[in-house]
Amino acid sequence: MSVEDNKALVARAVAEVINGGHLDVVDELYALQIAQAAKEWVAPFRAAFPDVWMETVALVGEGDTVVGHFRCSGTHTGEWLGRPPTGRRFTGVREVYWWTVRGGRIVDWWGLEDNDDRRRQLRAPTTRA
Repeated sequence: MSVEDNKALVARAVAEVINGGHLDVVDELYALQIAQAAKEWVAPFRAAFPDVWMETVALVGEGDTVVGHFRCSGTHTGEWLGRPPTGRRFTGVREVYWWTVRGGRIVDWWGLEDNDDRRRQLRAPTTRA
């Protein structure tokens, strides 16, 4: 696959899985050995923030690596990291993720999220309940 194909795959994962909540698509986009982990990462976040939206600021690719810069927004209506729902909305929280794509599937990912900014905007307690 080309770098552009890899970026398109990641863009699809963000649009359909994270923004759209279509966890059934994970099995098509992620390698078998990490598909369940991807679902277990996305599902609780979407339960806490069902209207979550990751706006793509930039997607950069080189070889089998795609890096994305995002601004994330959502409304806190479910438990998040042990914190009860606040009903408040956060906007523009910065996130950066790295994906590795091989054979048309995501085989690895990791990311950085500004959870301090998210917590401050939600006025959520600093310690877990």
